[in-house]
Amino acid sequence: MKKIETKKAPGAIGPYSQGILGGNLIFVSGQLPLDPETGELKKDIREATKQSLENIKAILEEAGSGLDRVVKTTIFISNMEDFSLVNEAYGAYFTDHKPARSCVEVKSLPKGACLEIEAIALD
Repeated sequence: MKKIETKKAPGAIGPYSQGILGGNLIFVSGQLPLDPETGELKKDIREATKQSLENIKAILEEAGSGLDRVVKTTIFISNMEDFSLVNEAYGAYFTDHKPARSCVEVKSLPKGACLEIEAIALD
């Protein structure tokens, strides 16, 4: 196993890694919509989706992979009424390549975020 770490995505806010390479898979921890440069938490659901995916993209690129190698994502949202808005922003990142996905409504997320996205990708 190999730890994946980049300054181009927010640092872990707990005892975990941004990502782990295990075998030929990269496991990216849930990414809040935090801007890694400013620490700003994006609150607009579209912008939050984009920021979380940009964070995932940065971690995958650090590992020599990319969004086109993602096989599964899980989205945690605090309000299922935002589902279509999340899909709109998410769809801009996954056009021809559409990984398997789950979307789950949760009561709350760290830092009061409106969503969090995790991913599994091929190296």
